[in-house]
Amino acid sequence: MQIRHKIAGGDFTRAGNVASAVKKILQQLNIDHKQSKRIVIALYEGEVNVVAHAYSGVVDVDIDSEKVRITISDKGPGIKDIEQAMEEGFSTATPQVREMGFGAGMGLSNMKRNSDFMEIRSVPGEGTLVELINYIRPDAS
Repeated sequence: MQIRHKIAGGDFTRAGNVASAVKKILQQLNIDHKQSKRIVIALYEGEVNVVAHAYSGVVDVDIDSEKVRITISDKGPGIKDIEQAMEEGFSTATPQVREMGFGAGMGLSNMKRNSDFMEIRSVPGEGTLVELINYIRPDAS
């Protein structure tokens, strides 16, 4: 099953809509609650990162019998130093984003913690691509 959603940068009223839609699908597919929760948390964090930092983005979710693969690509400023961005608490969020309760610098680390595999590629000034994989059966990784 493949799902594609577009995300508008700066649209916090819709932040989390993609994660909610995927959560419902995972429930319908009877995916283990613990695994489903990890997938949805990682996806939510990625979705909020696009809304907070990019101009626009696309989320592709591919669900098969073994895994859930999520690809989040955006057009935006990109990440200058991925290693630094992975540090808990590091954030480039604007003061306005922080005032809304986002931008605490936990997004990427939460994505990594809640995924079995994570890869980030970014080109400063162009955008970022994040690939996440969660195995449906924890012993399949």
